[in-house]
Amino acid sequence: MELNNRTVLIVGGTSGIGLGLARRFAAAGSTVIVAGRDTTKVDDLESVTIDVTDADSVARARDVVLAAHPDLNVVVTMSGVMLMEDLRDPAHAEAAETTIAVNLLGTIRTIDAFTPHLIARGGADIITVTSGIGYLPFPLMPTYGASKAGVHAYTEALRAQLAGTGVTVTELIPPAVATAGQEKVNPAALPLDGFLDEVTDLLSQDPTPNEIVVQAARRLRWAERDGTYAELLEARSQALNTLPGR
Repeated sequence: MELNNRTVLIVGGTSGIGLGLARRFAAAGSTVIVAGRDTTKVDDLESVTIDVTDADSVARARDVVLAAHPDLNVVVTMSGVMLMEDLRDPAHAEAAETTIAVNLLGTIRTIDAFTPHLIARGGADIITVTSGIGYLPFPLMPTYGASKAGVHAYTEALRAQLAGTGVTVTELIPPAVATAGQEKVNPAALPLDGFLDEVTDLLSQDPTPNEIVVQAARRLRWAERDGTYAELLEARSQALNTLPGR
């Protein structure tokens, strides 16, 4: 994938990995627009407000972006929430519904909004963002893992359905990355710049891999294949002891 001279929309790009990736595209010479619910903290890139849980908001953002950038040819879907849940408490359902609305349905709404334009252009790219947790659950965040597994399956189907249209579909599978305070709770979280170095190197390959899996994410992505799934899941389940009453 060419990273320069593209016109890129990153939905969920106003913080964290999304903002870091946006700045990498911009540094490579691309025009970049970031979208999110709160754009007030981004002053170095063009931005547009979007709430991916609201179909009307998604449609408005699409119309604004395409009016200003009819040459848009890369859409990245980054929006996501990570919420802890105690599955012994039925009240967790609210967190589960929020997670599915943002992570899975938000991804689908975003892709649906821009797919007709990208097909019409040809030579375009869609990048979805899942997680290593979609392949090896973190039991403290059960619906987060389920939502990301859903995005993976949806991405596979999207790639098959868009074959021959000129639209390439790529899945980015991050491990824990040191943003939003993750470095405080997970010392193994990758430094953001190191993660982005690996991501941009992989994206630049020709042909672009269907899945962008940095070194630290491979033990999660391939745990079942490598026979380490049960051991790693047991270790990750220890975090459940932090729940009240456990």
